[in-house]
Amino acid sequence: MSDDLFSATDDEAADGSTAPLAVRMRPRSIDEVRGQGDALKQGSPLRRLIEGAKGAAGPISAILWGPPGTGKTTLAHLVAGASDRRFVELSAINAGVKDVRAVMEQATRDRSLYGRQTVLFLDEIHRFSKAQQDALLPGVENRLVVLVAATTENPSFSVIAPLLSRSMLVRLESLDDDDITQLLDDAVAETRGLAGEFTLDDDARAHLVRMAGGDARRSLTALEAAAGVAQDAAGAGVHPVPIGLPHVEQAMATAAVRYDRAGDQHYDVASALIKSMRGSDVDAALHYLARMLEAGEDPRFIARRIVIAASEDVGMADPTALQTAVAAMHAVAQIGMPEARIILGQAVVHNALAPKSNAAYMGINAAIEDVRAGRGGAVPPHLRGSGYAGAAALGHGDGYRYTHDEPGGVGPQQFLPDDLTEADYYQPTDRGWEQNLGPRWQSLRSVIRGVDDRRV
Repeated sequence: MSDDLFSATDDEAADGSTAPLAVRMRPRSIDEVRGQGDALKQGSPLRRLIEGAKGAAGPISAILWGPPGTGKTTLAHLVAGASDRRFVELSAINAGVKDVRAVMEQATRDRSLYGRQTVLFLDEIHRFSKAQQDALLPGVENRLVVLVAATTENPSFSVIAPLLSRSMLVRLESLDDDDITQLLDDAVAETRGLAGEFTLDDDARAHLVRMAGGDARRSLTALEAAAGVAQDAAGAGVHPVPIGLPHVEQAMATAAVRYDRAGDQHYDVASALIKSMRGSDVDAALHYLARMLEAGEDPRFIARRIVIAASEDVGMADPTALQTAVAAMHAVAQIGMPEARIILGQAVVHNALAPKSNAAYMGINAAIEDVRAGRGGAVPPHLRGSGYAGAAALGHGDGYRYTHDEPGGVGPQQFLPDDLTEADYYQPTDRGWEQNLGPRWQSLRSVIRGVDDRRV
């Protein structure tokens, strides 16, 4: 299966009896494209390219970067449809430099003889070697062809810099649940789709949306398979044929997970994940992580919860847990599913097995409580800013002791406001790495607050 939305040959698309549902439902105009509002907003380079806008600003080649099923092939076809352009499609999986040169030669003839521009759609450009990409440069630079290249990988790492500089980079986003839902409903009702021969139950639709993961092609392929299962089960004489959850499950060979991303299950399972990590039950934590992922939960949401837990529940008992969690959050955003499950699993295991401390969490909460209660007077004068005219006359900075000049790098000095000099917000535990911080903070505190104890 191609990574791009509704990819198919023109012959397939023309034959409605054999074309897949995903091909038949391919958007035929900009207005039918879903989920790419930013990339296609009025006046955007991609929209101008599709609409064949005239003027001093000529057509610019485009690199479409996005997850599977976001419309890369569809947009390429829309570009080709403007101003009587010739459309040529190559796949980097089986095309080589010879194929690229052949396209360039034909494009030269078409421009010279007929004044017709060629649109070259290159699927999976990240699979092209540097030499193969170099072969594209002359044609792109001279606008012999308008290149529309598609990739699921970050072009900054997979496309050569000269080609990037000669093209506009268009980032496509996964479709949201509303887009997928509307697409499924249209596919059921429209003549080019299932033409009203079927109905789709609410729970079946919800499962299709969950399992699509923002991929339009996947949702339509699953719907078509479920329609076939439902038709076989219903037998002759049933019209319209109802498509239920069991038909979708059978078609997708995936059991529906009891999980409502907008309801109680969303919060219950997320809460169970957090509490299992907090309780150090790594097996339970992995179970709830699996339930969330299999239900189609946004992996970025899960990653954010793990980051919070790493600070709230592990804290200074193992500061590296937060590093793992933050790294996982960034990696998940770049990689996506299904590989994101591996990264999230590592972060969950680290959080679950790490020693636990909520001392930092409790400390900031206690400090906020004092602030909200109105405690905390003026900043002591010696701590106030002294780098502006008139500050010295106000006594700002007078008496400040520069820490680096003190023995051991710490000395007695008042930092807290007068009414909070005895505040005791951070109380380290004796768990994990934090057990080293308790004695150190006690020693530092005694020096800072004027007790003659310099064990630092």
